[in-house]
Amino acid sequence: MGLANLVPGISGGTMLVATGIYTQFIDAISDVTRLRLTKNSLVLLGTVVLFAVIAIGACSGIIAGLLESSRWAMYSLFIGLTWGGAPLLWRMIRESANKTGGSKKVLSGPVLGGLIAGMVVMAGLAVMQMTGATGGGGNANFVLLIVGGIAGASAMILPGVSGAYLLLLLGLYDTIINAIKDCISAAKDADVGAIMDQLGVVVPVGIGVVVGIAGVANILRFVLHRYERATLGVLLGLLIAAPAGLYPFREGVKPQIGDVIKGETLTTQELVDDVKPKDWQQRTFTPTATHLGGSFGLILLGLGATLAIDWVGRRKK
Repeated sequence: MGLANLVPGISGGTMLVATGIYTQFIDAISDVTRLRLTKNSLVLLGTVVLFAVIAIGACSGIIAGLLESSRWAMYSLFIGLTWGGAPLLWRMIRESANKTGGSKKVLSGPVLGGLIAGMVVMAGLAVMQMTGATGGGGNANFVLLIVGGIAGASAMILPGVSGAYLLLLLGLYDTIINAIKDCISAAKDADVGAIMDQLGVVVPVGIGVVVGIAGVANILRFVLHRYERATLGVLLGLLIAAPAGLYPFREGVKPQIGDVIKGETLTTQELVDDVKPKDWQQRTFTPTATHLGGSFGLILLGLGATLAIDWVGRRKK
């Protein structure tokens, strides 16, 4: 779940579905936020959260570096990992229909309506990304960072909706992931001043994460019990359409004098040279046969990885 939430397009919730603990996880969050504390809920949440934090801390720098150097390859992998969740949600929809003794069609009206609605919403988000958001966030303020934390955490527990992807659309992804990376690096060096420099990002995002998880878990528990089939349909639609905003064949363009980066006009060559590759503008490029073949292979690899996790989870059950 921690690894999934580091990258745009992959849902931590999908990983929970794949390992067979999604419903228990949502119920546990809902119980804890309503102060209905039980040993099982605390152990489940503690275990998942602990290892998610470890994964984020250990891999945020690696992910950030790979996104800078091999964006097309990473995005191809993300697409496969995301689409791998579709069979998992479809199985949940099928199991929901079987609860009535098979009297309902699997692709019923509520499921189909939810599916279409989810795809439309995600397509709209993808358009927003292509026309504006690039992942930077130099002008992010305290309130916007809280909103980003809420959005990211909310999506974190929804199968098919990537918290990192929403942060990308909001233009906060690079700001947050690099703040985490720099904070961890400073902690390793015992550099208190550098840690304090990152608190302006980490603290408001952390507040948003707590608010988002608590709110969405309770809402999700309610709608899954009351409108299960329609809700699962929406989630499946979001997941299927999510890769629309993950077009892999893009590359960074080195800035020139006169360009505006993060609200600042580059007036000298020194300023140009100081711009980090993660802040370069992105443009599409024509893929070669190697790019296309590699992208297809990575999509299959990602899809297979998600399905393999699901297979392990079902065998354990």
